[in-house]
Amino acid sequence: MKVLVTGGAGFIGSHLCDALLALGHDVLAVDNFLTGTPDNVRHLAEHPRFRLHEQDVTEPLAEDGWQAIFHLASPASPVGYSRYPVETLLVNAQGTYRILELALACNARLLLASTSEVYGDPLVHPQPESYWGNVNPIGPRACYDEGKRYAEAITSTYQQTHGLNARIIRIFNTYGPRNQPEDGRMVPTFITQALTGQAITVFGDGAQTRSICYVRDLVDGILRAMFQPGTNGEVFNLGNPEEHTVLEYAQAIKHLVGSEADIVCTAPRPEEISRRRPDIAKARRVLGWEPTTGMTSGLQETIAWVQAQLAGRSGGRR
Repeated sequence: MKVLVTGGAGFIGSHLCDALLALGHDVLAVDNFLTGTPDNVRHLAEHPRFRLHEQDVTEPLAEDGWQAIFHLASPASPVGYSRYPVETLLVNAQGTYRILELALACNARLLLASTSEVYGDPLVHPQPESYWGNVNPIGPRACYDEGKRYAEAITSTYQQTHGLNARIIRIFNTYGPRNQPEDGRMVPTFITQALTGQAITVFGDGAQTRSICYVRDLVDGILRAMFQPGTNGEVFNLGNPEEHTVLEYAQAIKHLVGSEADIVCTAPRPEEISRRRPDIAKARRVLGWEPTTGMTSGLQETIAWVQAQLAGRSGGRR
């Protein structure tokens, strides 16, 4: 199958490319490298069924007989969308429109990667797909939250009015190798701080909760949502329903690293989300999917990757 992955050089996108190639598909990864990096797919450079193309998807892409399109292009971390707010809005609006038109022209099935941030600071817990959310449309997260809400709206409209074979996934907190330490996400930040002897900094009092999913499990859910029968027009939460406080994650990472670093609470971020946990009953029922990687083993693999990155950078400066 000829497959297009937008955002294919990103954290999740690069792992998705790996999995698609392992299944025997021909893959084109498109990325403008705003927050993604060619380093994430450098190991695929000589693969005969993989190509990497640098382009912003707000510009038209060539019709090339695509049979499946995974639309992951967008800054997705607090650092990324805060640094590039206009670009985040445009890729989710103009970029999604371009990809939908391309999917129609090629008669391709499409998967939109949305986010748990469409639920905002939820008044319903855990969050099912039927929940409409509690989002500030002009707040500090609005470029991402509302960008993804618009992307969902236009995708569902194309599915309903044009008969496009499309589905939406809402990705909850995900971690694993290639999760760059500089992108502001909780897990790589805590690991980097613990490994380098810095204080582990927790926003607020650390009582806010998160549910983290290992990237390999997430990619499995993405593939099922795209290729299993009965997913056209559906929305799926993909994440780990195991919920812990941010402080508990900091303590777990400190223990696994063997760090003596202090855990320090700092000022909360604006509009910090108080609770986040997916209801994955629908994914279990329709996709037969749920995470299988335990937190300890997933964190250990991620710690090993961050250690290797830090060692490489240190070696390069000698």
